[in-house]
Amino acid sequence: MKVLIPTPLLSYTNAREVDASGATLTELLADLDRQYPGLRFRVIDEQDRMRPHMRFFVNKEQVFKLTHPLRPADSVVLVQALSGG
Repeated sequence: MKVLIPTPLLSYTNAREVDASGATLTELLADLDRQYPGLRFRVIDEQDRMRPHMRFFVNKEQVFKLTHPLRPADSVVLVQALSGG
């Protein structure tokens, strides 16, 4: 499936859109990490939870669980919130 990568993580993929597979977000992120080592740790913390500054969208709907099921035709977008002052 197609995965859209946020600009701050482009140093891992060198591409805005990449292909990955998995039956859940957990599996998808594992596949992304196999292809682009270190990427998963930037979006998932040490307790296997979504980092607070990351948002995950599947087919334009925000999802909140890593167990969310995926289909091969799905579109996944990773969004990294920006902060500053």
